[in-house]
Amino acid sequence: MMAWTDRHCRYLLRLCAPDVRLFTEMVTSGALIYGPRERLLRFDPSEHPLAIQLGGSDPAELAQAARMAQSAGFDEINLNVGCPSARVQRGRFGACLMKEPDLVAELIDSMRQVVDIDVSVKCRLGVDDADSQPLLETFVGQIAETGCRRFYLHARKAVLGGLSPAQNRQIPPLQPQRVYALKQSFPDLEIHINGGICEVDTAAVHLDHVDGIMIGREAYHRPLFLCELAQTFLQRPGPDVWAVMDQYLAYIERETAAGTRLHDMTRHCLGIFSGFRGARRFRQLLSDASRLRSNDPGLVAEAVAGVAQQAA
Repeated sequence: MMAWTDRHCRYLLRLCAPDVRLFTEMVTSGALIYGPRERLLRFDPSEHPLAIQLGGSDPAELAQAARMAQSAGFDEINLNVGCPSARVQRGRFGACLMKEPDLVAELIDSMRQVVDIDVSVKCRLGVDDADSQPLLETFVGQIAETGCRRFYLHARKAVLGGLSPAQNRQIPPLQPQRVYALKQSFPDLEIHINGGICEVDTAAVHLDHVDGIMIGREAYHRPLFLCELAQTFLQRPGPDVWAVMDQYLAYIERETAAGTRLHDMTRHCLGIFSGFRGARRFRQLLSDASRLRSNDPGLVAEAVAGVAQQAA
């Protein structure tokens, strides 16, 4: 998720869920080639397994970006063919590419030819009026012919005109049965479902039909949801929230000492105590611009202590 799942966010999510596959925010091929590639490719070793999500529509540029990603140590390259934002459309990538399956197949092939790691696709069920099960299966089948074996499907279509990205996550109805049907049509492919997964029970239903689930905003706003999922599906106790925050505070102390802004890290943990007494005060403290400017990690320790006092 652009501007959300940066390296600080991913570090926190890894503390909550040691085994899940993490994804970067979407990075365009042009930004990697012509922009601050060192910053965009930076991650902590603890983040493995880690996929980089790329956006682009030029085969040569994406191949170059893929080589950079593999050299940087990423475990998977994921091509975003699902983002419906107007800015992304102007760059000719994201969901609008679902209308050009020949090009998407060329893009995937161009990357697979130059890397050894997995190359996957994230897409929608369809786009605008190009939204039927036969069209979806034709799209996936054509991409699979390149050797791509892993697909992440947001179980809604994208509406490219008239709806904002936020509305595109709410107004087009979820149709998980179409993702289930896709898995039945392509049993040898890895099919993962995304969209509207906010409860363990919902995840359990999906996992009866597909190979995996992808969680976005719910994990960001409520990181302990990942702990719940680990307890249910991996049969292991999730990390203790206090231990998570102890480790994240140690990370914050290291990063602020290296010059990272405190706000760049605290903004990702505002939902960690969702449902706890004292959570509101925790959020208020870590959103206080005047105190954040001091770049003092002690503010985080104070905020956590406030919740602990309420929980005692």
